[in-house]
Amino acid sequence: MQKWIMSGLFFAACAFAVVLMFTLPGKAEVAEENKPTMPEVQLDAAGAEAIVKANCITCHGDQLQGGVGPSLQQEGGKHDVGEIFTIVTKGRGQMPSFKDKLAPEEIANVAMWLAEKK
Repeated sequence: MQKWIMSGLFFAACAFAVVLMFTLPGKAEVAEENKPTMPEVQLDAAGAEAIVKANCITCHGDQLQGGVGPSLQQEGGKHDVGEIFTIVTKGRGQMPSFKDKLAPEEIANVAMWLAEKK
């Protein structure tokens, strides 16, 4: 009787391992998920400023001088546009992710606008 139970458990474990092998994401999918792709957009400075005023000044200040969050007045000198896009999309440290609050095109516009601040 014990042999039947043990062989049944072994078969279940093997089946579970096979299912996991085909359903877990691979390295490529994980890498793509970790680095969001920035869409191609034209810089709209007025639109970016409006988005920043509506979403960012609470933590970064009305002149981007910093407060709860760091100063963004010279953000372009610290990070390139892709890095800024990833930070705003995914969040970092105490900064929340904005991927559910802003469209990727809006985030890209803000990233391009901030990248010019050096």
